[in-house]
Amino acid sequence: MGADRVLPRKVLLGITGGIAAYKTPMLVRALVKAGAEVQVVMTPAAHDFVTPLVLSTLSKRPVLTEMVDRGPGTASWNDHVHLARWADLMLIAPATANTLAKMAIGICDDLLLACWLSAECPVFVAPAMDLEMYRNRSTRANIELLKERGVHTIGPEEGELASGLIGEGRMSEPEAITDQLIEAVMGRSALAGVKVLITAGPTHEAIDPVRFIGNRSSGKMGFALAEEAAARGAQVELITGPVELTTHHPRIRRTDVTSAAEMAEAAKQRFPETAIAILSAAVADWRPAHVSDVKMKKQDRLSALELEPTEDILAWMGGKKKGQLLVGFALETSNERRNAKEKLERKNLDLIVLNSLNDPGAGFGHDTNKVTLIDADKNATDLPLMSKADVAIAILDRAEKLLTHAK
Repeated sequence: MGADRVLPRKVLLGITGGIAAYKTPMLVRALVKAGAEVQVVMTPAAHDFVTPLVLSTLSKRPVLTEMVDRGPGTASWNDHVHLARWADLMLIAPATANTLAKMAIGICDDLLLACWLSAECPVFVAPAMDLEMYRNRSTRANIELLKERGVHTIGPEEGELASGLIGEGRMSEPEAITDQLIEAVMGRSALAGVKVLITAGPTHEAIDPVRFIGNRSSGKMGFALAEEAAARGAQVELITGPVELTTHHPRIRRTDVTSAAEMAEAAKQRFPETAIAILSAAVADWRPAHVSDVKMKKQDRLSALELEPTEDILAWMGGKKKGQLLVGFALETSNERRNAKEKLERKNLDLIVLNSLNDPGAGFGHDTNKVTLIDADKNATDLPLMSKADVAIAILDRAEKLLTHAK
């Protein structure tokens, strides 16, 4: 698995009772290394082959098996619906002949199968069993039925089996499974090979060599967008104001700027070759008309600070060429939707991301955000409060659809 192969997704990993379960600690490690959050759900029989302690240590989450966990004088319900909704994808590995048969006919007699029946995300299975079991017509029919219903299969491979025989039925290796998940979920993205321009963070407009006009933007939203776009195969140009954040993906080329003028210059240079521009930076609307060359002393009376407007980068990009997509952000405190729709139309945007400082957990400084996506036809989609990484996924999912329609 290459260093740039990443899977920034929530993975619900189901482990069933087969000898191949001994590979699952390595599978959890490979998924986590690729950037996934992993929640393990085991069948009771899987405990005979691998311990929950190892899996919980590697996933950094408690391993779940029972619908209800009972302790001394207490009981807690493991909500299978919540688990299925949490997941971006579900993987069952190993998937035994018994579990595949239950899936095919809809039996729901444990937590793992309850999660499977509740899942609306993509589901993958990695079958693992002995040669005759895999060749059996019932097993093959069950696998084909699951494929017809949208379940994706990974493997099995040929190799040495628990019986000592050589043949089909061996579960694919953990890194091969991880690579196939990445290819299935990320590699088919419409953003693969596409140039994406993203701006992030605040700008600082100097008053003197020490002081500046700025805002509270942390840059977290823009950086989340950059990482997600790169994970989908895009070549990302990230232009960022002063922030204390780092990038991780090798397909992100970062340019650091300080002022609105510097951000505008850098954006203008890169925009002509860009397929999608997402301007999430909180660019200052005003800057001091005159900047002092020396620090202004406290005793110097400042009766007024003359300001002049900065260049409107988003409006300039509104003159985009055919096929280019332009996504802007609107941070509002009143008349939110009306102001956002007016900005969308005025600046010739394809999509605007509205968030309000009136929503708890949204806006500057938080790891979460609550946004509304409004497209050029004024269709609005309200998203719940979620992590900025998940918001980035939602924005880029919409951008992919718009890009596909634009071609």
